[in-house]
Amino acid sequence: MATNSSVKNQIANKNQGNNSVNPNSLGLKQLLATPTMKKKFEDVLDSKAPQFMSSLLNLYSNDSYLQKAEPMSVVTSALVAATLDLPIDKNLGYAWVVPYSGKAQFQMGYKGFIQLALRTGQYRNINVIEVYEGELQSFNRLTEEIELDFEKKLSDKVIGYTGFFELLNGFRKTVYWSKEDIEKHKKRFSKSDFGWKKDWDAMAKKTVIRNLLNKWGILSIDMQKGMSADGRDAKEINVSEDGEIIDIEVNEVDDQNETEINFDENAQ
Repeated sequence: MATNSSVKNQIANKNQGNNSVNPNSLGLKQLLATPTMKKKFEDVLDSKAPQFMSSLLNLYSNDSYLQKAEPMSVVTSALVAATLDLPIDKNLGYAWVVPYSGKAQFQMGYKGFIQLALRTGQYRNINVIEVYEGELQSFNRLTEEIELDFEKKLSDKVIGYTGFFELLNGFRKTVYWSKEDIEKHKKRFSKSDFGWKKDWDAMAKKTVIRNLLNKWGILSIDMQKGMSADGRDAKEINVSEDGEIIDIEVNEVDDQNETEINFDENAQ
């Protein structure tokens, strides 16, 4: 098992007898250049490791907020994304490494959840979209029948979001969240407005698709790992020696008896 602190110890031990270096004193570029860290990314990504590490350095150099975070937490968070084979380019929206209280956190994007779902090979269709003023004709919460008329759009005002998936076996699920529902959910779980201030729309879609999949979807091992690591402090994430995320915790947090993975919903 390798946690944030144990990775630091491994790096320090590599330097024993040869002017031992404290990992806390290393910058991100120096940290990624250590043999221990190079091997960790190579174990996970193989030949794609140099490209991923380069993208991490590029992300770091262009984000003044991330530069204020502890470098080791940045690396640990990026390693989670690498383990899930998700790019960390924030323009793509699959996964992010974001600063929070002086440390970095791994956060899934809604596209990341969709990507992990598609990899199971069990989904025929899956999507989440915004619903504009005038489009929603009706939604039955019991039968989950939703009627949208895109021709009746009155403005660019978003009134809610709808998520949908259909499995290859024919099972289908649709949900609709009003903007007010999402705001209530955000206030209940979010410790920070960081992600919401950056892109409220993307975070709202993530809230809908995450809860849709968590409650009714097929949760692959990678999906469970992603949900477990999403929004957690880097020091809480345990990664095995071969790059596998372990220590998945599940807690009851929903007032409707829904089993949810424990998370900080500044990532939601």
